Amino acid sequence: MEIKPQAAVIPKETGRLEQGKYGPVFPKTPACYGFTIVARVKPGRAEAIREHGNTLAKALERDPYLLAPLKLHYLRWVLFDDDTRFMYQGIFDTDFDKYTEDAVALFSKAGVSTAFENLEGFPEDWKTNPEAFVRFVREHHCPSFIEYGEYPFVTADEIKKALRIKSALSEMLDQLQ
Repeated sequence: MEIKPQAAVIPKETGRLEQGKYGPVFPKTPACYGFTIVARVKPGRAEAIREHGNTLAKALERDPYLLAPLKLHYLRWVLFDDDTRFMYQGIFDTDFDKYTEDAVALFSKAGVSTAFENLEGFPEDWKTNPEAFVRFVREHHCPSFIEYGEYPFVTADEIKKALRIKSALSEMLDQLQ
């Protein structure tokens, strides 16, 4: 099986894209699905965002599978412009609609807040109003115009499976020595 790196250009015009429950469904790219949000931080709330990051990291230490329903590959949070703006970037295996619905359900069920609560314009009723959550994300989404995958279209579950197989083979070979 040969794995060839690939790139895909994402159209600027979204009118021809398939429409999902919450608007255009951006195509799956070699990097899978994802979105980038850039928004203004409420004055004085940058430290709360950093603390939320610490809280999330500690929650993941207690339960490494906490975010598993989201089928994430990566998350990146960045505070910039002297802590006045925030960037959230996520790469995941499901389309936008499923990811956002799963995120709202997961955080609501766990009774966890989101760092987004510290962003200007984020809806206070996001836990009971997924449409408002989605509207905020769509309004602050900065779509990429090209995405690259070194191992294109591979899901997080497939990567984990391959690593388990690698580990099992390595262990088997070690026992043969």
